[in-house]
Amino acid sequence: MVLGVVLTIMTWLKDWLYWLLQLLAGHGTHVSTRRIFGSGVENILKPLDLSDDDYHKVMQLMRQKMDEGLARSTNEKAVIKMFPTYVRAVPDGTEVGEFLALDLGGTNFRVLLVSLQGQEVKMESRIFLIPQHIMLGSGIQLFDHIADCIFRFVKDHNLVGRKLPLGFTFSFPCRQHGLAKAVLTTWTKGFKCEGVEGHDIVILLHEAIKRRGDLEVECLAVINDTVGALMSCAHSDRRCALGIILGTGTNACYIERLDKVEMAEGNEPGPPEMLINTEWGAFGDDGCLDFITTDFDRQVDKHSINAGKHRYEKFISGMYMGEIVRLALEKLRKNGLLFNGEGSYHMATRGRFYTKYVSEIESDDPEAFTTTKQIFEELEVDSVSEQDCKLVRHVCSLVSKRAAFLAAAGVACLLNKMQRPEVTVGVDGSLYRFHPFFHDLMVQKTKVLAPSIRFKFMLSEDGSGKGAALVAAVANRILQGGQASGGSVII
Repeated sequence: MVLGVVLTIMTWLKDWLYWLLQLLAGHGTHVSTRRIFGSGVENILKPLDLSDDDYHKVMQLMRQKMDEGLARSTNEKAVIKMFPTYVRAVPDGTEVGEFLALDLGGTNFRVLLVSLQGQEVKMESRIFLIPQHIMLGSGIQLFDHIADCIFRFVKDHNLVGRKLPLGFTFSFPCRQHGLAKAVLTTWTKGFKCEGVEGHDIVILLHEAIKRRGDLEVECLAVINDTVGALMSCAHSDRRCALGIILGTGTNACYIERLDKVEMAEGNEPGPPEMLINTEWGAFGDDGCLDFITTDFDRQVDKHSINAGKHRYEKFISGMYMGEIVRLALEKLRKNGLLFNGEGSYHMATRGRFYTKYVSEIESDDPEAFTTTKQIFEELEVDSVSEQDCKLVRHVCSLVSKRAAFLAAAGVACLLNKMQRPEVTVGVDGSLYRFHPFFHDLMVQKTKVLAPSIRFKFMLSEDGSGKGAALVAAVANRILQGGQASGGSVII
């Protein structure tokens, strides 16, 4: 009994300390904002502080838009496209062999050699850069560059002449017509290569390989990074049914009942489920999220490369968070509420306040603000007071809290939709990995929005490489004549 009392007290103290940290980080209420910083600050920042009613509404709207994406009659006009992936279940642990994996989702491109032996996984990889001129050039240039990177990797690992199956993590919106048939619908993340949108990326890759004439590589599967995160976690935890990316961009995939997936083509035998790539970043593109959109969000959207698109992503992801903070800080400064009204060239420059600053400022010692002051020295902002540091931290926390809670609303929507009693959520992405409070905030709000579901978040270990190889491994086994089991992937 004494032990029980002690454990209860320890739990209470832990919860109290967490609450105190949140308050110190600026995750408090409107009342604390007014008391600490004044009504002028509160009036400017209040639109960033959403209510539980707002998050419930976001969750309900997302469910409606997802149902529209799943139905054939409404998919064409749906903003959340809910693409079938043709991945029918999680790994069963019997996958063996050596496989190549490609990972293209940003300015860095990886080639990997993945060796699978049941639960044992060995990986070797190399990172190659995608130059800006190739990101904005032609599709032929892009895929020739990818093929060149593959050859250099294969040569370095003494694999020239061996025919290896390949899995391709291609983290852009695609409409899949099969496991190795993926048509790019639209570029994101700063890419704008001509001649790729509307085309099958596997065909483009195979054509580039053929042009070289010195590679024996066959792409057996295309997945995106969310599927990779889910598959990687499911390799060790079969309860994983949801994959989330929270990094430069954001997306989610989950396991759906096959009879709900009206857009899937063919009628292959296998488990009555399929992984769905939601492409939830486009949620709100029809204006349904205007009720939570601030002037800061509108400015970010207006000056982005894809104005009017991927509105939900722009509330959450690392590509935009720093800019939202910068805009809020600049508005406070212009109203004489920060830095004595004095700015700098850097603070007036779009994109100059990096998202990594948000994490660093929220991780900073609130007594000394050493890192915060160094950041503003770098940004050439003079005479930053302790009160300025507190306000900057508060702005960062408001923006990151809103991002985490909106991401939690998406997670809760899918948990409630699947109605599984217990779910592991595989998560990957730099924002989730490096922000000091993101995980805790997501857990906090997901519990509120999906109270009947037991869940846990699991950090994905190299889902983009390991996950792609796992899908390719099962596909290869089936092609070699193996029997599909309840834990396999059906082409």
